[in-house]
Amino acid sequence: MTAPPPPNAADELRGAGLRVTAARVALLETVRGGDHLDADAIASGVRERVGHVSLQAVYEALHALTAARLVRRIEPAGSPARYEGRVGDNHHHLVCRNCGAVVDVDCAVGAAPCLDVVDDHGFTIDEAEVVYWGLCPACATPAGPEG
Repeated sequence: MTAPPPPNAADELRGAGLRVTAARVALLETVRGGDHLDADAIASGVRERVGHVSLQAVYEALHALTAARLVRRIEPAGSPARYEGRVGDNHHHLVCRNCGAVVDVDCAVGAAPCLDVVDDHGFTIDEAEVVYWGLCPACATPAGPEG
């Protein structure tokens, strides 16, 4: 017996209670096919798939898809917001201080939210966001982008 195929973008949008449009399907596929893309890169990917779409429409769709937890928004300090399709697992990120590359990192220890605080101040914690900063392999070598 084989596992059922994963839901396609249109099914996921419907399942989240969102209206299915060609632009939203293209946006979800672009985010999932990309690597921590910013809104401009996502807009370009959507335009390649469906033609003209305004940047404002892209931002509105990203907001809706983020609220529905179909995409995740991350905001490394000093960088525009980026979006990714890996959701629901509370992973973290490595960010290169030089070129801005972002890569996923699984939680170091334990289950989400991965970190136990000494004093939660009465908060019910359900997520931890950790960003590790450093130099990617290309930037860390003497002949790297700035070397």
